[in-house]
Amino acid sequence: MLIVNSLTKHIITPNARLDILTDINFHLKAGESMAITGASGSGKSTLLSLLAGLDSPSSGRVEIGGQSLAELDEEGRALLRQNKIGFVFQSFHLIPALSALDNVMLPLELKSEKNAQKQALLLLERVGLSERCEHKPLQLSGGEQQRVALARAFAGKPEILFADEPTGNLDQLSGENIIELLFQLNQEEGTTLVLVTHDHSLAKSCKRHFQLDHGVLSEANYSEPVSK
Repeated sequence: MLIVNSLTKHIITPNARLDILTDINFHLKAGESMAITGASGSGKSTLLSLLAGLDSPSSGRVEIGGQSLAELDEEGRALLRQNKIGFVFQSFHLIPALSALDNVMLPLELKSEKNAQKQALLLLERVGLSERCEHKPLQLSGGEQQRVALARAFAGKPEILFADEPTGNLDQLSGENIIELLFQLNQEEGTTLVLVTHDHSLAKSCKRHFQLDHGVLSEANYSEPVSK
């Protein structure tokens, strides 16, 4: 589902070259879950942006579902994200002027899906928010907003989901609920999951765990890994 070969990212400053990511290599099968941990500034968000085609590497190759991102122009990458990729962010990124229902309907309407409202209502029911569907984001708690974001992310039935610190702005209980829901939807939909987090206990819940240190990615091994 996801193939990364010799991926690098650097920027040129007036005084020197700054290497952000160095020779990143891994393969991820369809339906697998993968966590990436690392200290702030280690390059996690940059890597996620490259994997999703939101940024371009200095060198190397990213392939999603058999399609090389390098072979696509900006419009082609946007279509790939629309059709195959879902996102969950730390800060939710809901549209403030839209209700929960309209936020979830948006990716369905962009794909001209039939019965978009019915599908969105079913997703909000699955995340426990059917009674809050007409509320706007500011009328919802942080945990509720993230549940709306999860419903929206899965609305387009993505083949791969990128989650960037999805519990970073939540209290412990809300965060635990979101993670349980994320893995539940991941299993039910068979979606490949790439999760960036500071939480090592959360990372161990993924089938595979990678650590990013000063731009170098390595796979962590556990004697008794926990898979979800």
